[in-house]
Amino acid sequence: METLVEGAVAQALRDGGGEAVRLYVAACAERMAPLFMGLRANVPGRESDLDFYAESVRNLWYADRPLADAAERVRLLERFPELRPNEEGITDVADTYAFFAVLSLRQALPAHGSGSADDAVSCGHAALTAMGMLDQNVAGAALLAEERRPQSLSLGGDAAGLWGASVTAGRERFRVVLGRLPRRACS
Repeated sequence: METLVEGAVAQALRDGGGEAVRLYVAACAERMAPLFMGLRANVPGRESDLDFYAESVRNLWYADRPLADAAERVRLLERFPELRPNEEGITDVADTYAFFAVLSLRQALPAHGSGSADDAVSCGHAALTAMGMLDQNVAGAALLAEERRPQSLSLGGDAAGLWGASVTAGRERFRVVLGRLPRRACS
């Protein structure tokens, strides 16, 4: 399968070892987290999913050691409605970007647990695909390029700076997605 992740990034993940992979997927998941958290924040019955998602992303930042419960977290995440296909598929904006956020975390967890560069590339691919879709649907957006930059920078090792930049980028992409949601009339 062809991937959107740049060849140099994929090679650096293969060469960098487990800690480099863990830092890369933590940053990737952090940039995608506002899409799930924000788009599902007011959905009844999703409170425990929100807590689980936030805890999982937070735990990814412990890049010095693999997640011991990564496989169990994947199993629980796969119960999320976003990863359970239905006959209609994904048709609205909120569902589309919540799906990509969950998919990104779904790929980040095993990468963190195993240090697998291939799983990390899959995580990066999910984020790049989502940003490419946004670019196609928002005039003047350059989110795909903006996602490629931190993917390259995350291999540099400054976890604190990377976390802050990832939080900022995640908020910006959430703002862009909110702009695509249909406006609801106030009563």
